[in-house]
Amino acid sequence: MHLRGLSTRRQTWVATVTAGFVAAGLMSAPAADARPAPEPPLTTMSVKSPPGGANVRVLIFYGSAAAGDESPLVNAGIGAIEKIGLSGPADQRFKVEATDDASVFTNETKLGRFNSIVFLTGGGDVLDPEQEAGLEAYMEAGGGFVGIHDAARAEPYSDWFTGLVGARPAAGSPTAVQRAVVEVGDRRHPATKELPVQWKRPDKWLNWAKNPSGAVHTVARVRESTYQPGTGATGWDHPVSWCRDYDGGRSFYTGMGGTVSSYDETDFRTHLRGALAWTTRLSQADCKATINGNYKAERLTQPNQPGQNDQIGEPHGLVTAPDGRVLYIGRGGADSSQPVVTDWNNPDIGKGKGEIHVYDPKTKKVTLAGALTVFGNKGGGDELIKVEEGLLGIELDPRFEENGWVYLHYTPHSKLNRDTRMAERYVSRFTLDLATNKLDLGSEKVLLKWPVQVHSCCHAGGGMAWDSKGNLYIATGDNNSSGFSGGYSGNNPEPDYKGVSFADARRTAGNTNNLNGKILRIRPEPDGTYTLPEGNLFTGKETDEGGGKTRGEIYVMGVRNPARIFVDKQTDVLYAGWVGPDASTPSTTWGPAKYDTFAVITKASNRGWPYCMGNKQPYRDRNLPDPSKPLGWYDCDAPKNESPNNDGLVNLPPVTGNNIWYSPQGGAPDFPRDANGVPSYKQEEATYGLPWLKGGGQAAMNGPVYRFDAASTSGTKWPAYWDGKWFVGDFYDADQPRNAVITDPKTHGDGGLPVHSESLKKIVPVGNDGIKNLMDWKFGPDGALYVLDYGRGFFTSDAKSALWRVTYTGGGPTPAADQLARGAQ
Repeated sequence: MHLRGLSTRRQTWVATVTAGFVAAGLMSAPAADARPAPEPPLTTMSVKSPPGGANVRVLIFYGSAAAGDESPLVNAGIGAIEKIGLSGPADQRFKVEATDDASVFTNETKLGRFNSIVFLTGGGDVLDPEQEAGLEAYMEAGGGFVGIHDAARAEPYSDWFTGLVGARPAAGSPTAVQRAVVEVGDRRHPATKELPVQWKRPDKWLNWAKNPSGAVHTVARVRESTYQPGTGATGWDHPVSWCRDYDGGRSFYTGMGGTVSSYDETDFRTHLRGALAWTTRLSQADCKATINGNYKAERLTQPNQPGQNDQIGEPHGLVTAPDGRVLYIGRGGADSSQPVVTDWNNPDIGKGKGEIHVYDPKTKKVTLAGALTVFGNKGGGDELIKVEEGLLGIELDPRFEENGWVYLHYTPHSKLNRDTRMAERYVSRFTLDLATNKLDLGSEKVLLKWPVQVHSCCHAGGGMAWDSKGNLYIATGDNNSSGFSGGYSGNNPEPDYKGVSFADARRTAGNTNNLNGKILRIRPEPDGTYTLPEGNLFTGKETDEGGGKTRGEIYVMGVRNPARIFVDKQTDVLYAGWVGPDASTPSTTWGPAKYDTFAVITKASNRGWPYCMGNKQPYRDRNLPDPSKPLGWYDCDAPKNESPNNDGLVNLPPVTGNNIWYSPQGGAPDFPRDANGVPSYKQEEATYGLPWLKGGGQAAMNGPVYRFDAASTSGTKWPAYWDGKWFVGDFYDADQPRNAVITDPKTHGDGGLPVHSESLKKIVPVGNDGIKNLMDWKFGPDGALYVLDYGRGFFTSDAKSALWRVTYTGGGPTPAADQLARGAQ
């Protein structure tokens, strides 16, 4: 037994108490340090029956350091727990005893009868050293603990007790009862799985001297924007209930229950019931899933050999195969030792290699599968020098294990017209030799191609994804310059090169007859052609009074630069993110600041660019003859494309609001609106709906929705806790997001804000030696998360460019099945 800092006399006493617990029937287990750890194995001293045996008992301790009459809150708590113990299924019931006599903790025979101890105390120094040692020995022998509200104030001088409860209240915690929203992020734990995700209730909300997130498993948070947290506010990540496996036992704490009325609430009793079920061993639960130390981030690739891209190209996307192989692509930039041609008179301008690499987890080796000659190595610089074309996206055929088909989204150098400065974008199918990991470049079948201007950078998009019905989604950027609009709408019709506009996204993203600035949806056929599924935004046959037309491949229009998309095959819902413009602040003349965006897309729609952003916040129109003079505000419900560069419909589909948008000022900015629905765009009047978000330098990188595979035998798969959570991130790792969010299926298709978020930055590690520049992330069939770090430069690869894997190492739910009381599950 590990006895931290105890005197010899106390160590001897605790050893005696522990032996008494074993004799009395409390499960014996080796002690651990005061940190989360996998459930320890039973020792040879363990008893045959679970703690308390079939007769499950709960002890309520309500002793207080404060003098005075018995607290009404204590009476309410005891009454509620007694009713919980008497109700519910017979195999989930338990007996309750309550005491304010701390000497119970030195009575090893009596204490060993209880499966769990509830601290329902007003706090203070309620245990003497020998009594605290008895509680410690009880936990180390496999006991359970539930702390309620002011239990976090108990034993204020004990580091061990601080670890047991998980956190201490901060000075300045509000004392008034306030109604607030509790975000219930754990949809699996018995204490929370039956609660609403957004749980509105009154209580006394404690702030924390040190945020316990990451050291404990948080099951619920309180949303500070819904009440007044006072000067000691914890912040947007404000845990209110959590659990952990601690010193051989199980500890659950809730900061709720600070009012008498709490114990009359059905949902709060449900919360307590689940906490007691886990701590008494009547139920299993995972209290390890969000503890940072239970994850391991491992770099899989080495730096390239000098002058070679043998390990990795300029990272731009990845996909995982059913057998665990990871295929990842390099856009086209070479390492800094290689020449970059920027002279349009040179036939090799922008010529680069778009590499496809394969990582095999069985051999832990990387194979360079092949390289396409792309237009994409043109370097950095201003809008007229750099280029974002190249090898942009990769996907595997749904029957990849049988046919080896790989789909690549790229810009072939051979199709470059140096005179007009136009190129073509391809989506092609190739065949990979599954035995050698080599790509047959001669097997190419071009499914889809379309023109792109390459006189001016930027916004190529690139991501691809399949749904469960065999439809392929293809994300394309707006093929538009970031300049010439002050960083706002990107709707300047004036600049062009040989008649092709490069600064007016109404030519592309806002054009129903152009495949750029879209998410396309096609059904590839075995012969290398494609058909159009029903339900796309257009049929390809529409016209209006302007005489325009449409493309039937368009599923989503009005996106700016969607680098990453994902389809959750369980629901066939599309998740996407795109990078916004460059304006650092909102303008009362031109409209919103740069908004990077994430959206849950449940049906064909117009997402707004370059007319509207965020939750349908309009930009100001501009047009010839003088684009510097603002015209009227766009109508997000009935946008019109009146650009001279439009060859599609004039009347566009209404804009659907997006779920997540963020600017340098914060997450989900919004403004008061006038009678016409136009926001004020006065920064001092802004409100922020998502306080966990902030930008600055920002580049949205959409991630996956995790789906837990219960049948998988992988020892490194992420826990079921993450099932259904959507991962949203940013290329940058400073103040930008790297979060898992929950959305409401009832509202997310219409732009409803996420209802819960938690940071992943300690699990998917940030920093120069971590995954600093997130380029893509997807889960593999092993349930591990695979991540591409772009590296530390731009338009090149460097020593930090790498493929990583983040695995879970915390073990399964506790207690182990053979340690459950009454054989419950």
